Amino acid sequence: MADSKREDALEYHLSGRPGKTEVIPTKPTATQRDLSLAYTPGVAVPCLEIARNPSDVYKYTNKGNLVAVISNGTAVLGLGNIGPAAGKPVMEGKAVLFKTLRGHRRVRSRARTLSTRRPHQRG
Repeated sequence: MADSKREDALEYHLSGRPGKTEVIPTKPTATQRDLSLAYTPGVAVPCLEIARNPSDVYKYTNKGNLVAVISNGTAVLGLGNIGPAAGKPVMEGKAVLFKTLRGHRRVRSRARTLSTRRPHQRG
């Protein structure tokens, strides 16, 4: 890669906050009441509703609006086996593409790298 493009790429990834994605709450979180509804004890109510009616998971969670981009770093964008940490920028970039190209405000993309090469394990 030409030096100027290399510098542009590094500056792009360094500017602002680290990473290319973030998690933003969709519900109020300003008060103790808000937090007690978001987590415990309030979170138990939708959990029990979902346990009674599993399709309610789409009603009470972001399950229908979430895309996971997952890699263990063994085959990253033609770079080969560079490992999960080195592959993280690519996974974040893919998450950004899904979010941007999907054209739907409610879709959330999450990048995750795994520290294992065994398909049945999560790292």
